[in-house]
Amino acid sequence: MQTILITGGAGFIGSHLTRLFVTKYPNYNIVNVDALTYAGNLANLTDIENEPNYTFVKGDITDAPFINDLFSKYQFSGVLHCAAESHVDRSITDPLAFVRTNVIGTVNLLQAAKESWKGNMQDKLFYHISTDEVYGSLGDEGFFTEETAYDPRSPYSASKASSDHFVRAYYHTYHLPVKISNCSNNYGPFHFPEKLIPLCIHNIINKKPLPIYGKGENIRDWLFVEDHVRAIDTIFHNGKIGETYNIGGHNEWTNIALVKELCKQMDQKLGRAEGESAQLITYVTDRAGHDLRYAIDATKLKNELGWLPSLQFEEGLSKTIDWYLKNQEWLNNVTSGGYQNYYEAQYNKR
Repeated sequence: MQTILITGGAGFIGSHLTRLFVTKYPNYNIVNVDALTYAGNLANLTDIENEPNYTFVKGDITDAPFINDLFSKYQFSGVLHCAAESHVDRSITDPLAFVRTNVIGTVNLLQAAKESWKGNMQDKLFYHISTDEVYGSLGDEGFFTEETAYDPRSPYSASKASSDHFVRAYYHTYHLPVKISNCSNNYGPFHFPEKLIPLCIHNIINKKPLPIYGKGENIRDWLFVEDHVRAIDTIFHNGKIGETYNIGGHNEWTNIALVKELCKQMDQKLGRAEGESAQLITYVTDRAGHDLRYAIDATKLKNELGWLPSLQFEEGLSKTIDWYLKNQEWLNNVTSGGYQNYYEAQYNKR
């Protein structure tokens, strides 16, 4: 049996990826390592936590001795590296936290993999999950491809760009078998409500203001998280060693158009008057270094591996809203901090 390490597997993307691999590949032992910071929530994984091929280990990827011991104990054949600080606003406030996790943490994992797999790299893989933000900002036209030059504009994107470069350096210098994917903005269930869509859903439910940076003209390409992890699965098993794959949703929306669509759907689902939630929209001072537009060209992934997104944005948004409305206890727990008690309640009794 293969033993696969998933880092950050209690986070948003990581929990969906962990669930997919645990349920789809019963012949894989999946070890989820997460520090359980504010964005890591074991309540995201209650449906699989007792599966025989799943193990959770609480730990921090910035702790090199811990990571080395983990590789020694489990003898991983593969790594799916999701763990990252990911919120641009937080990176502006505390850039060093992003350097520690996204750069030092990634290098700790690369070094541990290199030492663990020394002399036998066959059938091993280090898969690094990154972001389209490393490419910088686009104008009104054009798309990011795998050949686009890096031009990060925030401490977050700079830290992810650095981690990408280290992954490639370990491939070229030490012949470590690696793959990288860069994805567009994700959305879907279990998303911590600091990001735009879950924040607005939470605020609409509670009739609180919906803060929109600047005039809301910034454009993002939106990717449903379940489509994203399906693409990761495809690349992990079928992609070429040493290659990078862009993953996009083919769904470009301005922030203001997205929020208005969200308000419209929320009014319908909550039985409110049309336009009621849109009255909560509040324009706030634009964020420093706010990139205008991101858009992914995922042609390589389509042509080489046959992947396409399964949902258009309106449908995915509707599914996302439905999940949050049905899981308001989860939403209340993460906004109150109560989710942090889950680990103590579930794991200290074992």
